[in-house]
Amino acid sequence: MHRRSLLAAAMAGMASPALAQAKTEPENTLFLDLKDGRVVIQLLPDIAPLHVERIKTLTRQGFYDGVVFHRVIEGFMAQTGDPTGTGRGGSKLGHVKAEFTRNRRFLRGTVGAARAQDPNSADSQFFIMFAPGPFLDGQYTIWGQVVEGMQFVDRIARGEPPRTPDRIVRMRVAADVKS
Repeated sequence: MHRRSLLAAAMAGMASPALAQAKTEPENTLFLDLKDGRVVIQLLPDIAPLHVERIKTLTRQGFYDGVVFHRVIEGFMAQTGDPTGTGRGGSKLGHVKAEFTRNRRFLRGTVGAARAQDPNSADSQFFIMFAPGPFLDGQYTIWGQVVEGMQFVDRIARGEPPRTPDRIVRMRVAADVKS
């Protein structure tokens, strides 16, 4: 990849497939399949080990398959992970303690843990940023980054809730996917 192409990919907030493969390892990579295509998410266990473990556990249980994007705000983010589709539900595993960091910022493609007012109330819900959200920095846990397929996230139906919500078709830990 040429230096200019690499810079363009980084500036767009999305890595090329080659760059995505170079940065990710299968055990810390999610495949989020949407109606329009696959989104590849690099997990960040170095900054949010509890959240990454929770997401991988639920993913391996098939928890996210078929779950709707219940809150999708243009220019902000797409939120999912509630099996009830209301924004009030979660898993049966309970809350995860906040893992805030000052070293990462909420940028386009950042994946964060949704929570209630209590900072330690995250569970199964998460959101993917459409654009930078500096007001979230240090207030919400960042546990992943989209490295490929952000164009498919951009096509998720908007609304709170959307009239016809998009769903997660299937979500898998890359290490569990047979070639």
